[in-house]
Amino acid sequence: MIYKDRKDAGIRLAEKLMHYRNKADVVVLGLPRGGVTVAYQIAKAIQCPLDILIVRKIGFPGNPELAAGAVSETGTVVLNDDIVSGYGVSREYLERETARQKNEIARRITLYRGGKGVPPLAGKTVILVDDGVATGATVKAAISTLKQEGIAKLVVALPVASREAEREIASTVDEWICLQTPAGFMAVGNYYYDFTQVEDNDVVAMMK
Repeated sequence: MIYKDRKDAGIRLAEKLMHYRNKADVVVLGLPRGGVTVAYQIAKAIQCPLDILIVRKIGFPGNPELAAGAVSETGTVVLNDDIVSGYGVSREYLERETARQKNEIARRITLYRGGKGVPPLAGKTVILVDDGVATGATVKAAISTLKQEGIAKLVVALPVASREAEREIASTVDEWICLQTPAGFMAVGNYYYDFTQVEDNDVVAMMK
């Protein structure tokens, strides 16, 4: 299945989340930037508040799209050990790249939330949404962050994921909802006709 765009993916995913509609303790968290567009459609369909959790990929040297790890806005760092040890990624590189991504996170917190941190999530059911998952490093960092926030239940909702990511992540959350895990997974963008980059002003508009 190939989605028309992220809006289409969000509408289809929302159909699998209608059991959360109008529940007072539910919050939908999108991972900026692409995941926010999907999350926006879900929040609208199930009539629950939308917010974001800012997580940045720590790119592999020379190939920033390949995740050596990820860092969240609360400072949680998750490394992709297979890639880091398998390719001998240096500690100095990881520290430097982590610091650079933390600067970008600080910029986005100011822009998206006016400098405020993660919203109060204790006791909430959190539906964590992205536009797709390849290695899973970003989502793993988000999950680690949320588990420290005292939430009641964690649901991960995705339009598409690799089978490897599903194997590693599904058992670590309370509910895993993924519309497809295709064989021979290559890249998230392959499952969208329109995978245009979501811009900062798009995220700001959806947050409003």
